[in-house]
Amino acid sequence: MRQYEVMYILRPDLEEEQTTQLVERINTIITDGGGEVTELNPWGIKRLAYEIDNYREGYYVVLKCQAEHTVARELDRVFRITDGVLRHIIIREDK
Repeated sequence: MRQYEVMYILRPDLEEEQTTQLVERINTIITDGGGEVTELNPWGIKRLAYEIDNYREGYYVVLKCQAEHTVARELDRVFRITDGVLRHIIIREDK
């Protein structure tokens, strides 16, 4: 398994329950794929460096996980089709 760092920004106008559900959904995708979330760090609402889809703020979440590359591809696919996600990045950490 490989070590990944995932950062994603959610829309700030989502209800707290919707935000929690999205974070849990991402974690479930990792664990269902045989991976493990080693660290979860929700930063909360922060100001964006530039406006994205008329939003000046976003809800930042950073997580570290161990998973196979197929899980990273599935995460990328889910991030792209989920309406509540403004931006995301998945970085493989080399040893």
